Amino acid sequence: MSGNNNYEVIIIGAGSVGTPTALFLAEAGFKVLVIDKNPSSGQGSNKRAIGGLRATHSDPAKIHLSMRSLDIISSWQEKYGDDLEWHKGGYCFVAYQEEEEKILKEVLPLQKSLGLNINWLEAEELRQLLPDLNPHELRGGTLSPDDGHASPLLANEAFYRRATEAGAKFKFRENVTSLQIEGSKIKGVTTDVGQYGAQIVINAAGAWAAEVAKMAGVEIPVNPDSHEAAVTEPVQRFFHPMLVDLRPADGSANYYFYQHATGQVIFCITPNPSLWGFDVRETSQFLPMVSKRMIDLMPRLKNIRVRRTWRGLYPMTPDGFPIVGWTKEVEGFLQAAGMCGQGFMLGPGVAELLTRIVSRKPEPADEVILSYLSPYRSFVSEEKLK
Repeated sequence: MSGNNNYEVIIIGAGSVGTPTALFLAEAGFKVLVIDKNPSSGQGSNKRAIGGLRATHSDPAKIHLSMRSLDIISSWQEKYGDDLEWHKGGYCFVAYQEEEEKILKEVLPLQKSLGLNINWLEAEELRQLLPDLNPHELRGGTLSPDDGHASPLLANEAFYRRATEAGAKFKFRENVTSLQIEGSKIKGVTTDVGQYGAQIVINAAGAWAAEVAKMAGVEIPVNPDSHEAAVTEPVQRFFHPMLVDLRPADGSANYYFYQHATGQVIFCITPNPSLWGFDVRETSQFLPMVSKRMIDLMPRLKNIRVRRTWRGLYPMTPDGFPIVGWTKEVEGFLQAAGMCGQGFMLGPGVAELLTRIVSRKPEPADEVILSYLSPYRSFVSEEKLK
């Protein structure tokens, strides 16, 4: 193999995790190659994300990582000059039933202890903030004003551009066909175009991560399910936070929506039961299901016209937490998979974590984070705020 094809780190996948990881590793001085089957970066699940960024999770790992993602995205324009359409509109989890109120209040002490700016608002306070909410049986909700949203496309493009400037190389339109392994040690990858050597390979292949892991004889419980989203016509702004309703209903679990700076309302719903597989064709069930629920929550939405729908893949794990860590069976094979549809909000924070792992420069919180995200955990716990 020629010297031009040898690298220190190879990343499989130029998406929400792989692209910022390439940037941070390159800035740390590593010779990095990113391989992706698509024509350019961010063309898998990343471009189908709706852009929410929150640190309001129910576990220390996601909270730590998402807080870093928020710091990176919210300060990006000041640091680099790129407009990522960041808007600090906050997140609001509403509660209309005792069960949702209990869940939201149970996780508040942990969230606050880790530094989140979040509070419970009683129904009357919440209605002052969001007067268009349906008041019937409203119990209250949590508000985290430092959360917000940004453009996944603009963010990934900015990460890609800065990564190339820092020296990272990208190979597009190449499919990884096998991993080169000698004596239980990673030696590189083979694609349908050529061979590339490296002592470290990071699996950031998103919905296809389980297939990549199998190339090393490793099983990781990552399975894609599809979620649909949509965007409306622009209207005058009438609310700021991302609204999340955790109540289950026939055919769906939670749903969430926010108003973009353009005035368009962007929304998504979690199907129940899950729609497993790689099918990203839109369905006829989505709009009637989600619009009924959204109008019930906020009646003012009933006359807004929908412009477009689409469907994307969530690489799910059994417990709703990502898989990040070294593979014991193959030295040098690092997993960064199963973001469970939260790759955009977790990606920059995970990228920094991966850079510390590769650099062997852990921070105090990393041991706790990696224990939650270990590829060898039991997968029996459950994320409460999916």
